[in-house]
Amino acid sequence: MQTTLFNVNKLAIAMAGLLLAFSTQAAEITLLHAGQLLAVPGTKPTKEQTLVIKDGVIIDVLQGYADTVTHNQDDTLKIIDLKQAFVMPGLMDMHVHLQGELGPKNDSQKLRMSDADVAMHSAYFAKKTLLAGFTTVRDLGAKAEQIYALRDGINKGWVDGPRIIASGGVSVTGGHGDVDGMSPDLLDLYTEKTICDGPYDCRRATRRAIKFGADVIKITSTGGVLSDTNTGTGQQMENDELKEVIDAAHALGRKVASHAHSASGINAALRAGVDSIEHGSYADKESIKLFKKAGAFLVPTLLAGDTVVQMAKTTDVLSPAIKEKAIRVGGDMIANFKASYQAGVKIAYGTDSGVSHHGDNAKEAVLMHRAGMSNMDILTSATVNSAELIDMSASLGTLEKGKYADIIATSQSPLENIETLLNIPFVMKSGIVYKQD
Repeated sequence: MQTTLFNVNKLAIAMAGLLLAFSTQAAEITLLHAGQLLAVPGTKPTKEQTLVIKDGVIIDVLQGYADTVTHNQDDTLKIIDLKQAFVMPGLMDMHVHLQGELGPKNDSQKLRMSDADVAMHSAYFAKKTLLAGFTTVRDLGAKAEQIYALRDGINKGWVDGPRIIASGGVSVTGGHGDVDGMSPDLLDLYTEKTICDGPYDCRRATRRAIKFGADVIKITSTGGVLSDTNTGTGQQMENDELKEVIDAAHALGRKVASHAHSASGINAALRAGVDSIEHGSYADKESIKLFKKAGAFLVPTLLAGDTVVQMAKTTDVLSPAIKEKAIRVGGDMIANFKASYQAGVKIAYGTDSGVSHHGDNAKEAVLMHRAGMSNMDILTSATVNSAELIDMSASLGTLEKGKYADIIATSQSPLENIETLLNIPFVMKSGIVYKQD
């Protein structure tokens, strides 16, 4: 009996030693020296600051350039010199499609690429997006299994890419978001199980999307420019269908983003309680009132509009039906965005990348600036506002104590020249440096 107790005590002592060793294991602490620091977009930048980063999180923000901080003797200190740079939170894009890009070979790629090919392609585009300075994105339309796997692989450190908030799509039969432009047998083959008809079927589809891994629900309350049909851009989901999707999603803790062009579809989605309107091309005075009453966000995607207009005018990539819609809708987006912004609608940054090239996400900022949005408001839309939209304000959007060390740096201040965002030489996500030119 004594021998057994002695052995148990030895084991307990050994386990305690192991626990102590793990609790005091060495950590790397990074001291990032920022010449100019926009810690909280919407407020004035400060000069000569030090961000103290440990385990991917900002643990302190110090005035001046600190060369050391209090730490365990086994910890290592690393200094990143950005004294000549403008430092701010990583950018966020609230509307991307990482699994492809609009181009002349889309039809053949859809038939020739396996699901594994699609996953590899999306990993490639994710890396491009991260290196462009976008450390968090919301993917609003992809093959569900592959985008969820990419999201999870990035979170586990298997693949380099931005943090992904991944959607599950719910659309009505024949509407934007359903498949089109194929032979009947292929239409049947490619139709998703979250295509629905009627309020209760759409409730089922919403719950199914969440069951299989959706972080957010994407609906299409109106027709779309890139649907290869002549079904227009007016309201397509009925009011009761919209209400059921949104109520079902909210009941299961998910927000809802609605693709919407026409005012009728925008307003119907807002009245049903949607959390964000994507595109919002024909938002009217009633839309603005509904936006402000609900606190919903507009995600304008001006870059998508500009891209399809240029493509329609200069190439034969788009079909005649799509060309007509592209020129009309793309040409009208900016004026309506400007009216919404001036009226005080909350704006979250989004590009619809995949329509445009991945990695060109910052071009949206240039278009927003040309439409009259201030540089500070543009940066706020891509940081503070986007974090609020995805319910991650406690961990993202600003560079404050306790938040993820998602950081970019530019050679010039984007408050003075927004085009400096087109070439971002330093990118850090969760304390890991992915780019330092």
